Amino acid sequence: MNRFLWLTLAVALTLHASAAERGQLDFSPSLFTVLAAINAAGYDVDLASPNSDPLREQVRKAVEASHAPVLGDLKKFFAEHHQNDATAELAQYVSYALSVGDPPDFKFRYRDVELPPDVRQMQGFAPLLVRFYREANVAELWSRSQPAFERALAQYHAPVSRAILEVNAYLRNTTSGYLGRNFQIYLDLLGAPNQVQTRSYADDYFVVVTPSAEPRVQDIRHAYLHYLLDPLATKYSEDILKRNSLIDYAQGAPVLAESYKSDFLLLTTESLIKSVEARLPGNAETVGESLREGYILTPFFAEQLTIYEKQPQAMRLFFPEMIKRLDVVREDQRLAKVQFAEHARVRAAKMVEGQARAPEPSPSEKAVDAADKLYGNKDYEGAKQSYLRVLELTTERPIHARAYYGLARIAVLQNDAETGERLFQKVLDCDPDPWVKAWTHIYLGRLSDIAGNRDEAAKHYQTALAVEGASAAARHAAEQGIHESYKKQQN
Repeated sequence: MNRFLWLTLAVALTLHASAAERGQLDFSPSLFTVLAAINAAGYDVDLASPNSDPLREQVRKAVEASHAPVLGDLKKFFAEHHQNDATAELAQYVSYALSVGDPPDFKFRYRDVELPPDVRQMQGFAPLLVRFYREANVAELWSRSQPAFERALAQYHAPVSRAILEVNAYLRNTTSGYLGRNFQIYLDLLGAPNQVQTRSYADDYFVVVTPSAEPRVQDIRHAYLHYLLDPLATKYSEDILKRNSLIDYAQGAPVLAESYKSDFLLLTTESLIKSVEARLPGNAETVGESLREGYILTPFFAEQLTIYEKQPQAMRLFFPEMIKRLDVVREDQRLAKVQFAEHARVRAAKMVEGQARAPEPSPSEKAVDAADKLYGNKDYEGAKQSYLRVLELTTERPIHARAYYGLARIAVLQNDAETGERLFQKVLDCDPDPWVKAWTHIYLGRLSDIAGNRDEAAKHYQTALAVEGASAAARHAAEQGIHESYKKQQN
């Protein structure tokens, strides 16, 4: 990467320090409710997979134990809308969840004409979802599931932020949005593993990622490139389609998807994206490999990107000039010599090996999980006694940190701020994991704020922000704490 590009990246890192923090990487109560409903109704795809998140089984059992009257009607609806293809089965419910607003009403966010076809075919699901949310007490389930989601977000936050910064830097994109559009990533822990689904509705572009052995960062970066580059292909479609005759070469690529063979705009954008990815860190696919798979314009764009990198314009301004340089005669000569690949390269998602599920928790981990569950159910006295037993059960410092964290929160809830502060300090002395450490500093910051010690509060919030691996929600809470503390100082 040349010196100019590194300078651009440095500037982008400064301008977009919160690239994947401001709700851009999140989890959705609507998606959670829809997926909890179909799991209860018979959605069992890859339930026993080693990559399936344990939360999925926990939610299924909780819903079953609720004996919600709506479950019979949900099972009937699910059976009537069954798809033979497992990906399509999940896709229709993901589409539905992204098309509706938050509970308890789940009202559609888009006009009827903007709703995707698979959502229009699900008439009758809305009243069932409203009933399910109420009868199965999904609000409580959602609340109890937050730690699992926060831990999942913590795995994605840093690499996704870095990936988005890399793309923004390379394309010289200086805004968090693009042409009034929004890019949103949702993590879903209740779906079959190793799924990455994208949707574009009105001005919203969604990416939904299910559990996997490793974060699907490359897929998210690919989707973000589509979000930024698809509008350019549409805007300059007239110029692009003047070169439409080149699509004939794509017909001879055995492994290229039919969608690219019939849509030259889509093929053009994908070829550009493949070329950009080849210039970014961590990409394993070369321009030559993309060409042999049928992305026929990757060599042309690769040549143009060497010119792009040496000039100051952003991609949105350079793009039309690049298309004007696309010479059909020259590309004819290049493509006439290409030997297309007969078989697609395997891009299977990594699987957890050597075990049917995640490692069996230790007795101390099970004990502290049980205490956390009591706390989540608001059985504070039972949780307190359980946390105290955990301290006697083991000498593992991170487990002690979780127990002290639970005891500290209970003390605060019982209006014993002094004991709460002392216990939160004990948490920090016990090597807590990043999730617990960040939230402990946030609680200490809030206690300092209440005591009127604004400087001490600000230090705790800043420390929480600096914790490597802190969740997106913790970072948001810390930023909000800094803002509120500053406002109080001004008043």
